Formats: sequence, structure tokens, C-alpha cells
Amino acid sequence: MSNKHLFVPAGKSPRPDTHNEAGGSAYAFSPAHALAQYAVTGTFHGTFYATDKEQLDRVAALASAVTPELVAKTAIYCRENGKMKDMPAFLVAHLAARDVATMTRIFPRVIDDGRMLRNFVQIVRSGVTGRKSFGSAPKRALRSWFASRSPDVIFRQSIGQSPSMSDVIKMVRPPPRNDKGEADAVREALYGYLIGKNIDDDKLPALARTFEAWKRGTGPLPDVPFEMLTALPLSAADWKELAARMTTTQLRINLNTLLRHGVLDDAAMVADVAARLSDREAIRRARMMPYQLLAAYRHVDKAVPPVIVNAIAQALEYSVENVPELGGRVVLCPDVSSSMRSPVTGHRGTATTKVRCVDVAALVTAAILRRNPGATVVPFSDDVVPMDRPLDPLDSIVTNAERLASLPSGGTACSAPLRWLVARGEAPDVVVFVSDNQSWADFRIATRQDPNGTRGTAMAEEWQRLRGRNPKAKLILIDVQPYATTQVDGAGKRDDVLNVGGFSDAVFDVISAFTRGDLAGDTWLRAIESIALD
Repeated sequence: MSNKHLFVPAGKSPRPDTHNEAGGSAYAFSPAHALAQYAVTGTFHGTFYATDKEQLDRVAALASAVTPELVAKTAIYCRENGKMKDMPAFLVAHLAARDVATMTRIFPRVIDDGRMLRNFVQIVRSGVTGRKSFGSAPKRALRSWFASRSPDVIFRQSIGQSPSMSDVIKMVRPPPRNDKGEADAVREALYGYLIGKNIDDDKLPALARTFEAWKRGTGPLPDVPFEMLTALPLSAADWKELAARMTTTQLRINLNTLLRHGVLDDAAMVADVAARLSDREAIRRARMMPYQLLAAYRHVDKAVPPVIVNAIAQALEYSVENVPELGGRVVLCPDVSSSMRSPVTGHRGTATTKVRCVDVAALVTAAILRRNPGATVVPFSDDVVPMDRPLDPLDSIVTNAERLASLPSGGTACSAPLRWLVARGEAPDVVVFVSDNQSWADFRIATRQDPNGTRGTAMAEEWQRLRGRNPKAKLILIDVQPYATTQVDGAGKRDDVLNVGGFSDAVFDVISAFTRGDLAGDTWLRAIESIALD
């Protein structure tokens, strides 16, 4: 059968081959592209259109539809580039049930800390990947994780529950040997301590001994992860010392906690916290993503001193420094429709983030505008949404993002900005959409123009018209939610359209390469497929 994406009349798009979650006409991603899409945007929590169970089932089916090698590379990409946690652990657990040799190759690279270790164990034990027992190869990988880390590191990473590190040790039973196979009495004592055995404290690693001495009131505040200390009675001085030790990431997450414990009543501490939060090099080292800083800005208590709030805003400016200059005439199209009002990491009960999809769309738009000050911004829902005045590229990222996110919402018609540009005779070089891509409100227009259903989606048709004015124009579709369809045909098969999921710095790198012409429309998949497993 001929390839429908290649053998179609010039200037026309093929008919849609599926429907999206909103019921609109759409084109299905290939399994490889859909898996990548879910991997870097999915969090296994309910979205506007899909439940957590539906997401899990979809990812499991997609992982089974591609090669184990591609699953492995996707796991590495979404852990190292997307900074994801649950999804890469799930993909490794999938491989544990399907191809243990491939799982073994990537295990150390993906399961790289205690949190990831506990995630992997929890997923395997749940049985969602087809097995509840570890088997010999996964158990060896888990034991190697323990052997490759010093007792102090294991102790530091022993925080967290469901499962706890104690549970993991009881299940895996790592031998008290280091990675050279040598017996280690300190390691043996630590394992016993973590599972609740009565052991001689003198045999514990130094950090654990210091911790126990402090609990008995006979030693200084230990330099341990502060989560180990917060369940115990702490003085105001202890809290100040903890704040002084926190990393930039820990400070960002725990500002409200520090406020409650009086740390921010001290002017010197406030100045120190503000300076550390806005430390450009520290932000780079911590690999902070813009949306994390936006979340901190949104979650911070109103009583937090303004100098600290301003420091977060400054940190946000630093976090988008690697946003590319796209060149030529640029149009930015953030989706402000109702579905974009859902939390970007899904519904998680009391842990649900205040950052919505529309906030991320606005943030990405404001960041690209900063580096491309001549760009035109065209917000849309079921039509183009007018603004009382254009965005000023020199305004802060926070200011512009909040202006966009506050616009009125409606249905979703991804064709609206393109139709608006066509009607005005515009011929841009680059058009960037930031959306959940669940277009449905333009179905009526498409039906009226094409009652027999012989054309493409409304967005695909408008893009063809726009390219009639500028055949070199490029369309970039940044998806912020985990869905498996697109509004423009030929995802990954044509040089003028890039579908990319997520909102990490890695997305900006891919966009930059695509707009320079260094790589084609399959840029994103190439980035994943080019990963070396060993």
C-alpha cells in the first residue's frame, strides 16, 4: 500500500486517521513517537482528558509495541533530559519483565538514586508490568546498586516511604560487600540498623553515629538530609542551621516551612536565602527547570519576604538563558483554552501542583519572546484571543507569563492562529504552538468546508495555505500533556513540522537544531534513538 503521507496531491493533507481524546479529528503518532511523548510529559496522574489508569495502560501498550532498545533509550532520555521520576522507573520495570539483558545495561544509568530505587521496587511489586517478583537479574541489579554506593551515601538516601529503604533491604537482601566483593562490617551494621535490628552503634558509618548521638542529645546537629530531622523536635537555632545547609533546590521547595519555623524572621537569614536562590551558577548546577521555579513562585506564602519572592523571579530569568534565537519572522501561539487549566503534572490529591498547563504554555512563550523580541504572540482557544496591548519582551518572564495565563478561555481550535495569519497575508518563518494539542472546536469549520471528509484536519489545511506564502516556513508543536495524536500529518516524516513533548531545556535544544536546519522533523526521535545504551 502506498504511503499516504507521501503520495497526496500537492498542497493537500491526507485525511485524519483517528480522533483525539477531545473527539476531534487527528493523526496518530507512531508507537515510537507516542511513547516518547508520554515518557517526557506523563506523570501517571489524571489529566483533563485521561485518568491515571488510562495513562498507565497506554504507556504499557506503547512500550510493548516498540523494541526493548527503544524503551531503554526512552527511559534514559526522560530521566536525564526530562528529569522525570515515575516514568523512567516504569520503563525499567517493563524491561525487567520483558528483556532483562537490556534492563541490566541501563539500570545504573536510570535508577541513579534512592528515590528512583524505591520507585522501581514499588512498580515491580505492584505487578502492573506483569510480574511481582524481581527475578535473578533484577535482584542482581538492585544488589549492585547497594554495593556501588558507600555506607554514608546509602544512609543519606534512606529517606522516604512506600516502600522504605528498610523494605527494599528486606526484599533484596543485599550482601554486606562493596563493589569489589570485599566483606564490609560497616555496611553490615548499616543494613541491620536500617531494618531495625539491635546493633552496636560503634560499627555504624560515621554519619549514622553522629545522627544517633544527636538524637540522644550528646552531639551537634548532624549533616544529614534535613528530612531525617524534621520529624524530631528542633529548636529555632536548629532550623536556622538547617536552612544554611540546604541546597538551592531544597530552599526552593521548603520556603514555607522555613517561614513557619521563624527562620525568615531573621534579616540576615532572609538576605542569605535570597542570594542563594538567585545564584546563577547554583541554578545551572541544580539543573532547575523554569516550571519548577514558577511553581515555587506560585506556592510561596504571602508572608514570605518580598526580597525572596523577587529572588525566585530572578532565578526564573536565569533558568531560561539557553532558550534559542529562532531567526526570521517568529509567531508564538500559546493555548489558553479550558483544558489547559488542568494541573501540568496531573491531579494528585493534596499534592496537586498549582502550576497549570496554561502557565507552562505562557512561560515557554514568554521565554522564547525574550530571546526573539520581534516575535508576534497569538494566544488562542476556540479562536484567537485578543490582548489589550502586546507583550513587552523586556518585561519579566513572570509578568508576561501571568498576563497570558490570565486570558479568557474557551474550547480548543489549533487552526485559529494559522487562519488568523492567513487572513492577514502573513508569511512567518517559524510558528511555535504550546498546547495540549486536543483540538476539537474547529471541527465545525472543517466539516462546513469539507462535508465529504476528504481533506486533512483544519490545522493541517491552514498550515498548507500558510506555506503557500512561505514554502520554507517551519511549524513547531510543543505538547505539554501526554497524548498520542497530532493535528498536522506526517509527524516525524516531514521537514517542515516538528512535534516535541515536554518543557525541559532539552526541548529548547531540539527546537534550536530544527530551526537551524541541522536536523529534520524527526529531530526529537533521532535525539532519543542516538543515545548509546552502554
